[in-house]
Amino acid sequence: MSEHDAIVIGGGQAGLAAARALRTHGLQPVVLEAGAEPVGSWPRYYDSLTLFSPARYSSLPGLAFPGDPEHYPHRDEVVGYLRRYAGCLDADIRTHHRVDTVTRDEGMFTVHTAGAELTAPIVIAATGGFSRPYRPALSGLDTFTGTVLHSSDYRESASFAGQRVVVVGAGNSAVQIATELAERAQVTLATRTPVRFAPQRPLGRDVHFWSAAIGFDHLPIGHLLRTPPTSPVNDPGRYRAAIRAGRPDQRRMFTTIEGHEVVWADGKREAVDTILLATGFHPGLSYLDSVGALDSTRRPRHDRGLSTTHSGLGYVGLEWQRSFASATLRGVGRDAEYVVQRLPLSRSTTRAKCCQPARAR
Repeated sequence: MSEHDAIVIGGGQAGLAAARALRTHGLQPVVLEAGAEPVGSWPRYYDSLTLFSPARYSSLPGLAFPGDPEHYPHRDEVVGYLRRYAGCLDADIRTHHRVDTVTRDEGMFTVHTAGAELTAPIVIAATGGFSRPYRPALSGLDTFTGTVLHSSDYRESASFAGQRVVVVGAGNSAVQIATELAERAQVTLATRTPVRFAPQRPLGRDVHFWSAAIGFDHLPIGHLLRTPPTSPVNDPGRYRAAIRAGRPDQRRMFTTIEGHEVVWADGKREAVDTILLATGFHPGLSYLDSVGALDSTRRPRHDRGLSTTHSGLGYVGLEWQRSFASATLRGVGRDAEYVVQRLPLSRSTTRAKCCQPARAR
């Protein structure tokens, strides 16, 4: 068993931002990452994924995203950026360290992995709000005789050629995946409410420019929202046009599933090969079950990222943790600094060796 200043659970964008904030405040954190490298879930996202924010608004603190500030980075560019960020962070990052459980005794946390036990007075849970795929309880889904996938399982469209596919969801991923699949398959986007679109570049500037200009992007209102609003789909001009053209077509949610058929609201039955659930994620924080830090829905009990059950426990990377941008590359750094400043730690400050604040562009 080894003792440390602080332990960060998760080595993706939220964990790296938390580690930098802790280093800036003079601590030497240990970052525990379950995967093979500290890049979070990005390598597992579908092949065509691109950010909806340009590179100018897609950086962690201290290191600008490379390339044209106005381009929209691809998934693999984000992976490369996170590798570079981790490499210059000057932190103890340990990969292949999946945390099983966290316990607490006399003000110290013990973090248990398969091969080690580490203790610290501070733990930051930075596995984010998107690590546990949400699978809704749809009537008949468990007995569907076709294929059921979550968007986290989707990679590319070629393997669906010629299939009848229903994509469930109304968010960015649902619309983007359904539109891509519609080039090779017969696809319906099934939603409970109509899809809302927002132009990606109103008045010639990216929507994130306007969000930052008016202050909405970091407005600290997340803790005031019991049910955070569903964001509209960012549309560069392609997605609304595709749905209007019926590629994919959009329908109200089916009422039930029977065998290999879905039953639509008008009673029509239709055979389906694949149902793809683009229904979002929940936080994956089961390692905190034993300390009573989660509520009955297994969500963290917190106030703007600070645990309301345990002093010294913080969160970074939760959706709407403090603001609209909390779970994004551009937002986790602000939240990490907010949380670290309010944890019970030494106030001595040191300068990190790299990942220093980038020049304003």
